[in-house]
Amino acid sequence: MEQAQFKLNESVQQMLQYNDDIWQKIQEFYFGDNPVSDALAQLNAEDLSKFYEALAKNPTHMMHLQMKWWQGQMDIYKNFMLRSMGEDVPSVIDDLPGDRRFSSELWKQNPNFDLLRQSYLLFTTTIRDMIDIVEGISDRVRQRLHFFTRQMINAMSPGNFLWSNPEVLKITQEEGGANLLRGAQLFHDDLLKSGQYLKIRMMKGHAFEVGKDLAYTDGKVIFQNDVFELIQYTPKTDTVYQTPLLIVPPFINKYYILDLKEKNSFVNWLVAQGHAVFLMSWRNPSKEQAQIDFGNLITDGVMEAVKAIESITGEKEVNAIGYCMGGTLLAATQAYYVGKRLKNRIKSATYLATLLDFDKPGELGVFINDPIITAIEALEKQIGYCDGRQLAVTFSLLRENSLYWNYYIENYLKGQEPGEFDILYWNSDGTNVTPPIHSFILRNLYLNNELSQGKVKINGVGLHLPKVETPNFFISTREDHIALWDGTFKGAQALGGDRTLVLGESGHVAGIVNPPAKNKYGYYTNTETFENDKQWLAKAEYHAGSWWVYWQEWVTQYAGKKVSAYAVGNGQYPILADAPGEYVKVNLV
Repeated sequence: MEQAQFKLNESVQQMLQYNDDIWQKIQEFYFGDNPVSDALAQLNAEDLSKFYEALAKNPTHMMHLQMKWWQGQMDIYKNFMLRSMGEDVPSVIDDLPGDRRFSSELWKQNPNFDLLRQSYLLFTTTIRDMIDIVEGISDRVRQRLHFFTRQMINAMSPGNFLWSNPEVLKITQEEGGANLLRGAQLFHDDLLKSGQYLKIRMMKGHAFEVGKDLAYTDGKVIFQNDVFELIQYTPKTDTVYQTPLLIVPPFINKYYILDLKEKNSFVNWLVAQGHAVFLMSWRNPSKEQAQIDFGNLITDGVMEAVKAIESITGEKEVNAIGYCMGGTLLAATQAYYVGKRLKNRIKSATYLATLLDFDKPGELGVFINDPIITAIEALEKQIGYCDGRQLAVTFSLLRENSLYWNYYIENYLKGQEPGEFDILYWNSDGTNVTPPIHSFILRNLYLNNELSQGKVKINGVGLHLPKVETPNFFISTREDHIALWDGTFKGAQALGGDRTLVLGESGHVAGIVNPPAKNKYGYYTNTETFENDKQWLAKAEYHAGSWWVYWQEWVTQYAGKKVSAYAVGNGQYPILADAPGEYVKVNLV
């Protein structure tokens, strides 16, 4: 016991060595000039004021909830007393559905920790119900109240603190505090690599190498400008489909989510099916690229890629795939072709988890209002770009218990460095966004929903989606919390061409990266007309297996005949480097 105590004291002293660095960073977080934090605080204060005002007009609701909470808490205390006297009685409150924070039996074996767990869960549901029942506030205010109170309550979870987490206490006692020392080292390193907010690592530092373990599919960079690099992948078959395939990944992430390890690489699978695959790898911008706007992504991005593909293959049209914001860009590019009275060079368009109508932004909507956007624009004007680290934290906090606080506990309290998971490595390997592009996304797309209304102009050219008559394929995912599937299906109706709608299982990434070899998730199809998403799903047919195979059958009708595989590059577009190229390897820190 004395030896364990000595180790604990030694660990605490070593932890204090990091104090200066940590305190300096915390001062930057909380006392630095951050207009976004100020705007959020102001907005929260206004929302709470509206909430309390509405609550005061309905005191009966408040009294009912208080009595319900009081009775629940008394039942928990009674349960605690019985268990403390050795009686075997079940808990009054079970864990919330899908909540794994208290899955360890240590929380329930000890009556003291079970009391803490149950009291916390009762408080959580009481606050949630109180926000739900209050009348006289708008849906937007209610959504923000739910989101930010949830963030606060989940941050206060007893599992997040050393002395109230039985799992952490057990490990600390067994290791003499060595876990805390390892955790302090991880916290120190993460803090110094973070931006305005703490970015917790989800992966072991050097678990993968881009270009070796991930983004590994054989290919060559055959074009580069200030916006993107174009990769042409080496064919795996002697013949390929005549119509080339262009992939437009999201410009707010790195492309290799579609080219992970061999078994779950969409790019590798496409090449194996006989497609002549080209892919855009967006530049990770710094303040030197601060002038690049959404119009540049169209004219200097997608349109330039199509020109290069025509030069190499001789084909004037491509089948195109756009993922998330890459899909939004793909639709906008086609509308630009039409608006300029040019031939639309997209023969068929596939949209992966793509929003075209932003009326339903999901939980991202809590950040979509003029004061917050104005503050974000002011901050990005100061530093010259949108910091990709903050984007990563924002998306993690949409699922804070599974993508943020669990890593906080595992890393910093238990002292366990994360494992090796390719998707999480990609998730942590973010990109910056230029201020004009980020402002366009937030203000023109999300806030004002201008693309679906035909109000967007690029270089004076109006973008009108109904005039885009390209056949299109929409694959959305049922549990997507970033691009809600009813919102993506609504956006599909804005296009003028024939449409095929498919709903995959799982979420924004796992539902898309769903290779046939694993057959982990199935999908739904329905070709009938429908009025709303519930009606569509009620009549949809379920299919086991990957949507990739279904898509391959669909795109074949636009792929043309088989021809000899195209040479990689040519005199006008010579080989510049091996894939994955230079841009994807640029890190944020």
